[in-house]
Amino acid sequence: MDAALRLFPDFCRVASVVLLAGAGLFGGSALAQQPTGVPVTIAPTVRRDVPILLRNIGAVQPFQAVVVRSRVDGTLDQVLFTEGQDVKRGDRLALIDPRPYAAVLAQAQAKKAYDLVQLENARRDLARTQSLVRNDFASRQQLDTQTAAVGQISATLLGDDATIAAAQLNLDYCTITAPIDGRVGLRQVDAGNIVHANDTSPLGIVTIAQIHPIAVVYTLPQDTLPRIQKAMADGRLTVLAYTSDDRNLLGTGALLTTDNAIDSTTGTIKLKAVFPNQDNRLWPGQFVNARLQLEVAKNALVVPSVAVQRSQTGLYVFVLKPDSTVAVQPVEIGQNDGTSTIVTKGLEDGSKVVVNGMSRLQNGSRVAVTDPKSAS
Repeated sequence: MDAALRLFPDFCRVASVVLLAGAGLFGGSALAQQPTGVPVTIAPTVRRDVPILLRNIGAVQPFQAVVVRSRVDGTLDQVLFTEGQDVKRGDRLALIDPRPYAAVLAQAQAKKAYDLVQLENARRDLARTQSLVRNDFASRQQLDTQTAAVGQISATLLGDDATIAAAQLNLDYCTITAPIDGRVGLRQVDAGNIVHANDTSPLGIVTIAQIHPIAVVYTLPQDTLPRIQKAMADGRLTVLAYTSDDRNLLGTGALLTTDNAIDSTTGTIKLKAVFPNQDNRLWPGQFVNARLQLEVAKNALVVPSVAVQRSQTGLYVFVLKPDSTVAVQPVEIGQNDGTSTIVTKGLEDGSKVVVNGMSRLQNGSRVAVTDPKSAS
């Protein structure tokens, strides 16, 4: 009897463990049978004005670009610019040894002075001959000869003027000036070198690029040309330039023109836009994402682009229903800029669409919204 009493507490402990284990087993089954939803994030549809954009990769180009070359042969005496300097039209950039050209100019001027003296003498002889002819002391042939001599020297003086003008021009060319406003590049020739007027180097002495304003050139499909022409007829078209990752706005400009022909090999039309570029964020040779704004879609129904899915039958979204299930809703869309999509058919105001977790969904799936703010 005493032994039985001693074993009773141990029996009770074992029975308790068994009962607890059984309760856990059946309770776990009951919990497992409770339905759970697929975790998703949703976003509401919104109404707002959306710019209609045509986009493509573009290249930044100087609005004007000039290769500065020497127009006379000679020794480059001085380089008067600093690399990377902003210059104005007419600013002195370099000086070629002017002495040979100054000497040629002086010779031409001396030749003209000599010919002027000859002309004065020929005119006096003509006057005397005319007097002698009137008194029959000289023949008509002598008068004609002297008249021709005056005309010949007068023509020689015209040639002297042309020679002086050419010599003066060559002397002026010894001072090389900036033909446009812009920024100079890297110096290609150092002082002390001989430069030539017929130099075929593609870089010359230096290059000047106008970057205020600056241009962006890009292409669009030829099918967009009628829409662009119509929009241009209605007024100025805005062009936005973004970084290559499409995240940062570099500048806002205006469409200048379309090219005068479609590229038949690619089926595209080239466009040129102009940007003030006062902050120098656009630089020649840079690649940018250009966006041409044709118009603004007023009060458009917009959803995040990630919500729009594609199937063999078309585009669709998952719409959240009041009973925490989702329904597959076919849609038609307008512009999709990669962030927001205009829905033209299939959704109503106030609809909530799934933007994350779509891979586990099908029509009628129960969901659990993980972001309470997105459901409000």
